[in-house]
Amino acid sequence: MLSFQSSKNVLSLTEDLLVRIYELLAAESDRKSFRLVCREFRRIDTLTRRHLRVIRIEFLPILLRKYPRLQSLDLSACPRIDDGVVSLLLTRVGPGSNSPILGHWAWGLKSLVLSRATGLRFSGLEMLARACPCLESVDVSYCCGFGDREAAALSSAVGLRELNMDKCLQLTDVGLAKIAVGCSKLEKLSLKWCMEMTDLGIDLLCKKCVDLKYLDVSYLKVTNESLHSIASLLKLEVLGLMACPLIDDVGLQFIERGCPSLKVIDVSRCEGVSSSGLIFVVRGHRNLLELNAGYCLSQELSTALLHQMKNLNHLEVIRIDGARIFETSFQVISANCKSLVEIGLSKCLGVTNIGIMRLVSACINLRVLNLTCCHSITDAAISAIAYSCRSLVCLKVESCNMITEKGLCQLGSFCLLLEEIDLTDCCGVNDKGLEYLSRCSELSCLKLGLCTNISNKGLSYIGFNCLKIHELDLYRCTGIGDDGLEALSNGCKKLRKLNLSYCNEVSDRGLGYIGRLEELSDLEMRALHKITGVGLEAVAVGCKRLADLDMKHCEKVGDSGFWALAYYSKNLRQINLSYCGISDMALCMVMGNLSRLQEAKLVHLSNCTVEGVELALRACCVRIKKVKLFAPLRFMLSSEILEILHARGCIIRWD
Repeated sequence: MLSFQSSKNVLSLTEDLLVRIYELLAAESDRKSFRLVCREFRRIDTLTRRHLRVIRIEFLPILLRKYPRLQSLDLSACPRIDDGVVSLLLTRVGPGSNSPILGHWAWGLKSLVLSRATGLRFSGLEMLARACPCLESVDVSYCCGFGDREAAALSSAVGLRELNMDKCLQLTDVGLAKIAVGCSKLEKLSLKWCMEMTDLGIDLLCKKCVDLKYLDVSYLKVTNESLHSIASLLKLEVLGLMACPLIDDVGLQFIERGCPSLKVIDVSRCEGVSSSGLIFVVRGHRNLLELNAGYCLSQELSTALLHQMKNLNHLEVIRIDGARIFETSFQVISANCKSLVEIGLSKCLGVTNIGIMRLVSACINLRVLNLTCCHSITDAAISAIAYSCRSLVCLKVESCNMITEKGLCQLGSFCLLLEEIDLTDCCGVNDKGLEYLSRCSELSCLKLGLCTNISNKGLSYIGFNCLKIHELDLYRCTGIGDDGLEALSNGCKKLRKLNLSYCNEVSDRGLGYIGRLEELSDLEMRALHKITGVGLEAVAVGCKRLADLDMKHCEKVGDSGFWALAYYSKNLRQINLSYCGISDMALCMVMGNLSRLQEAKLVHLSNCTVEGVELALRACCVRIKKVKLFAPLRFMLSSEILEILHARGCIIRWD
């Protein structure tokens, strides 16, 4: 509590100063603390807040009344929103409960995220488009009901500049044509996985939306004809073509002669693209900043391509994952691409210590380096990286088994800005190595899965020194137990994602420590055979932000733990209860009470009957979007419940 004098001093600050202080608070937790101080601070929060991400849809009307000056609204965590909800919000939410002014909150809205809102149809989208005259950005990705009529409704938002329609599987060229004609000011458009798109739709888009700067048509079955159309976009800067099976080197010739503003291109996993196609791209775009060609170069990097790369003086990012590369290639890249800040060499054949040494000797500004599955890498290469690349923030060396504490010692000595390191399946990593690595106090993401030579002692170094960690993977780290988790919970208070699967020494006491991590949102704890309902209850009570829980094969957890989960874990969106000993009654409580639950895996529930599973599905059928069930239940559950789930867009997987 503030003392009277300090409270008086704080409240003497002008509104302008308080607003400036509030705007400096980046973390949502800090802003929450700010508005809880006093009424004046809460008023500043109300006046200043421009972005809102809604977690629970039942509070949406209240929040929209409270924050009438929003510019950005994120409803991606509210998949239950539908046309009726939109109508209600636009007719009853104004400056006051009896206000005749409709949808006052929508007037200044510029950005709207509706991702996964499967219940929203053309009527609701049309109302939103007309009620939000300032709307510039909309995200309707993964909306399985979004089709041509919905696109037509959205096209009335004539001021749109950014639109994300990823995986809108019902969208065809007709809907895209409506968008192209109505939203001609579009600058950014993503159409990934819109599988009904053809060259015809892309051609019309390129003719109408000439201001496009960003276009992603990844995974589409478009042909070289689409690339011919795309080449006419004079302002295009970013082009995504990932995994487009029907484009090849001939299509990239069009890109060579067009798209004069192109800075970023992604042709990864394009089976028809070879070094020859990349030569066309490189030759036509000397100012290219990013080239992603992962897993499309089945042959080695050609000499001709390396020769052309000499002209890419501004190249910052190159990813050639899966390619065959020689030591001389590294020398050419390092000699000519000195502006590189990221290079991806995951699963590349021919990566050696000498090659990496040559690369980093000149590319001293590297910030991200991916050497996943480059099995020949040893401490010598890691030492060279550490000594040359002092600004390194991300290093991925998964399955590089010859890395030991010596390499980690160099990283801990020189790469003090390191934020992310992936050491998965690096069996040479031990406690001493973690002690060295803990000197990297900026570390936020640490992956140690399958590192069987680390113990509680090594984890304690991380807990004491790496206080900014928000993601930690300890998958199958069998030497980790309760004592290590105690050290972790004492220091790593910002931890949001934790994987403890198959850490067999963890018991209820360890989960009690996990319950102290108030910001934890993602917990994976498969096959923890020592835990019971007591441990699960501690997690449910303490980790109120938990959104994703995987406890497959936790057979000893009884109903008391699941009851606690149903009562306290209201923010859970995904849960895996497969092979757990949950009963019919507890399952119904979990599935019925968790109002935000979208995905559940319920395979081999030995203590549950067919009737219990069906009742649980009925309890959640309004909101559940994906469920995995034991295959024989396909013939035991009633056709009624299966039809209800399908009608509501729920995807059922049978195991």
